[in-house]
Amino acid sequence: MDLDFTPDQQAFRAEARAWLRAHVPTTPLPSLETADGFAAHRVWEAQLAADRWSVVSWPEEYGGRGVDIVRWLVFEEEYYAAGAPGRVGQNGINLLAPTLFDHGTREQRARVLPSMATGEVVWAQAWSEPEAGSDLASLISRAERTDGGWLLSGQKTWSSRAAFADRAFGLFRSEPDTPRPHQGLTYLMFDLRAPGVTVRPIGRLDGKPAFAELFLDDVFVPDEDVIGEPGQGWRVAMSTAGNERGLTLRSPGRFLAAADRLLNLWRQQGSSPTTHDRVADAVIGARAYQLFTYANASRFLDGESIGPESSLNKVFWSEYDIALHETALELLGEEGELADTDWAEGYVFSLAGPIYAGTNEIQRDIIAERLLGLPKGRR
Repeated sequence: MDLDFTPDQQAFRAEARAWLRAHVPTTPLPSLETADGFAAHRVWEAQLAADRWSVVSWPEEYGGRGVDIVRWLVFEEEYYAAGAPGRVGQNGINLLAPTLFDHGTREQRARVLPSMATGEVVWAQAWSEPEAGSDLASLISRAERTDGGWLLSGQKTWSSRAAFADRAFGLFRSEPDTPRPHQGLTYLMFDLRAPGVTVRPIGRLDGKPAFAELFLDDVFVPDEDVIGEPGQGWRVAMSTAGNERGLTLRSPGRFLAAADRLLNLWRQQGSSPTTHDRVADAVIGARAYQLFTYANASRFLDGESIGPESSLNKVFWSEYDIALHETALELLGEEGELADTDWAEGYVFSLAGPIYAGTNEIQRDIIAERLLGLPKGRR
């Protein structure tokens, strides 16, 4: 792997840095887990999109710049280093869009992606159910055939962004009598404001509704909103899950910037020797994750797929994020117990990391079986 950036990559970095320096709000936006904050972040998405910075890796016809994954990683580093707002469109941009590129139709991409890029339509992920979280294949929400489409019924829970989002994507059981539970599933997109949809926000530890329950009662979805073939949704969903655990959901730029903030906090708080090792671990970990990701990006550009190695990614960044924020809260002392600080909000969010995108217990099973070649365990 060549660790030197080309002149074109350096020019791209300079352009991104200059734009962000000129446009990132000087006053932080309200939390995107509130109604006002969600609206403010939607406006920010539109501002990014106006100059084609919201989806830099997408083709130009959908609002992107068509850059490769290395330039995307460069943009992410500059974005987080600039202290730019969180991305309210993340579920759609990082999860649904790659799925549409792999499994969607040309018509779906033309219809869905432009409004996703501008933040005009914000998407929620609707996978988990009360009895189907880590074991996604046990889901029971139904998609029943009707004239021109499907009727969705059932309950989804822990749906990220659904409290304020516009549309959602999820997996539904369309063939109830299949030999295996991951068969007979269909992947659909649906409107969160359609008749028959009830959205009930779920408050986090800090009370902010970062998630929601969705109750679906014969919600009509046209055939044009099925992704892939009916009954083949599991294969499509695994494509989404690979993106969620792999390169696109948590870029190294996020953790490089957080490690820098932690190092500055440690210095401001008196360079405590009791936290010296943990701060050093955070800085080293962010750099290691950066190099690991660039190595994977090089493999990807050479035509290789990432595969089960994405589980290593997911376990690392989810546990790293918690450790980094715990160190920050310890440095802050009593101030760290206040709910409305960036560090406290980041800590509360980090606690969900080992659970979403497939729990870390499941990821460790995948690592053991598929990467280390160990025998199957408890399943």
